[in-house]
Amino acid sequence: MKVYHAQMAMPFGVLGIVTEDEYLTGIDFLPPATTPLTAQNALAKEVCDQLQAYIRDPAFRFDLPLQALGTPYQRRVWQALMEITAGKTESYGSLATQLGSAPRAVGQACGANPIPVIIPCHRVLAKAGLGGFMNHAAGGPLQIKRWLLEHEHVRLRPAG
Repeated sequence: MKVYHAQMAMPFGVLGIVTEDEYLTGIDFLPPATTPLTAQNALAKEVCDQLQAYIRDPAFRFDLPLQALGTPYQRRVWQALMEITAGKTESYGSLATQLGSAPRAVGQACGANPIPVIIPCHRVLAKAGLGGFMNHAAGGPLQIKRWLLEHEHVRLRPAG
């Protein structure tokens, strides 16, 4: 069972926050009925404070020490995601072109993102719609992605 250093209620559910030493290492989307947990250390408190700032101002820029463990390719994708500012989006295809890769590989790296919201994989869209989120193509995860994008004032086109 994963140990969370905070469980923070958000408008779309509860975020489980994982820190290790001086780094944020993970954020998980927990079921909405999960009981919040106050921050258990200074970094978890800072993460919660910055997430609250993001809720108040969708243009807020996170400044947290991150340690996102993944393959070298995944880390390249995640670094590219950090360059997409609030209110902007990229397509899987355009990101793949920038990275000399394939759209499916970009999507897989987005799905493996251990620190969503902070590393904004929700800002990557399919050519004709939302695309996936958290390795899901439908349901609750896409509702969260839609909420995050609408919060950032992204105009979403109807799929198809």
